[in-house]
Amino acid sequence: MSTSTDPVSVPQGDSGTVDPAVWRLAFTIIVGAMAVVFDTTILSVALHDLAADLHASLSTIQWVSTGYLLAMFVTIPLAGWAQARFGGKRLWIAALGVFGLGSVLCALAWNAPSLIGFRVVQGIGGGIMMPLMTTLIMQAAKGRNIGKVMATITLPVALGPILGPVLGGIILGLGDWHWLFLVNIPFCAVGFWLALRNLPDDRPAPGAPRPRLDTVGLLLLSPGAAAVIYGLSQVEGDAGFASTRVLAPLVAGLLLVTAFIRRSWPRAADAIVDLKLFRHRNVSASGVLAFLSGVTLYGAMLLLPLYFQQVEGRDALDAGLLLVPQGVGTLLSRSVAGKYTDTVGPRWVAFAGFTVVALGTVPFAFVTGSTSDILLMAVLFVRGIGMGGATIPLTSAMYVGLKPAEVPHASILQRVVQQLGGSVGTAALAVVLQHALAGARTRADLADGFGTAFWWATAFTAVGIPLTLLLPGRTRTPAAPGGKSADAGNRAAGEGVPAPRP
Repeated sequence: MSTSTDPVSVPQGDSGTVDPAVWRLAFTIIVGAMAVVFDTTILSVALHDLAADLHASLSTIQWVSTGYLLAMFVTIPLAGWAQARFGGKRLWIAALGVFGLGSVLCALAWNAPSLIGFRVVQGIGGGIMMPLMTTLIMQAAKGRNIGKVMATITLPVALGPILGPVLGGIILGLGDWHWLFLVNIPFCAVGFWLALRNLPDDRPAPGAPRPRLDTVGLLLLSPGAAAVIYGLSQVEGDAGFASTRVLAPLVAGLLLVTAFIRRSWPRAADAIVDLKLFRHRNVSASGVLAFLSGVTLYGAMLLLPLYFQQVEGRDALDAGLLLVPQGVGTLLSRSVAGKYTDTVGPRWVAFAGFTVVALGTVPFAFVTGSTSDILLMAVLFVRGIGMGGATIPLTSAMYVGLKPAEVPHASILQRVVQQLGGSVGTAALAVVLQHALAGARTRADLADGFGTAFWWATAFTAVGIPLTLLLPGRTRTPAAPGGKSADAGNRAAGEGVPAPRP
């Protein structure tokens, strides 16, 4: 796999339209991915019900989420190698089948250990599907109209943390926890059927050389990243970063990841993940900003529902419904962000998005126990608009200047850094909130504590604003040999992603 840092000059498309075949493939992928995206967040409101029905402690039931997340992280690095080895279509169908099987088994679970084990099965399928989703659609788009395409394919990923808890609350209000997993089955079944029909057969040709699995790299990266995530996940329920249950896995994970970096950097494309992609300024800048967007998105999603529940005394469903305006704002802004990412470039769209998110978080730093819900919902709507404007250009910019064979590695890197950012943000804001609420006696004290935590969330977002200026501007459309436009020549070649303007 080539690791050249010279970007392939392919325009993002001057017609402004997306090939219908790309939309058909994107729709096929999204249907199956919806189950994974919502299942990641839908259980956030169900842990209490699960603990009661399965006669388990909350610390045990927490592994229903933690085990799923760790299984995803263990399998994410395999996606690039497995796609090259088996083909994207077969891998997608297999991963979707594993996730669907895990969903059925979860619905049939008879106690907490069985449910945790079946969630691991789900996580194995989901860990392959999430980076593969972006890779398949980016390769089909061939570098044209990336912003519009990304606005579509990343929509479920952005709405999952927002609408997942709402869907979970509705399901628990109408039925029991088994339906939290059975609701995945229609998405899996329809997604499976569509994949058989619509995904191109891209299996390797008979006799073609098979890529070798970097087993040592996998054994360093997967458990290393999982240990870091696990360590960070223990912060919320403990005194902070100083406890052994946090430090031990965190340090061990960082040592494994460091060993992976030292070993894999010189191996480039022969490693399980090509780290030399970070030599592209677009990849490195997008990676840092994806990390910060994870901090902002997932960290704030820890604070917002807790504020509504602890300060205002709302139940889980009410808290989820109050967050809907943020999802609506994200939904409305994504198509506009995609359009302007294609026309003016990722840089200024991301700059505007991060700025709006920061401004939309500041009002929560002044919340009191009597702050109007209407006002907060209006602010959340504005914040959602900024989130849509921030995430689309980041995902698009990650692939600018890359060759097709480098896209799977970029998808894995993007997924890993954003999830790590989410874990760091959740852990850091949990510690801030714990200290801010220490000794809180009254509703006003609780509101002040949350205000402090929201100031930190605002600061995390503000750090990203100047970094957006490192993203690429508009893309070149150079003249092709023979007087043809590069668009015509490269459409025929079907290569790569456009090079940025300096």
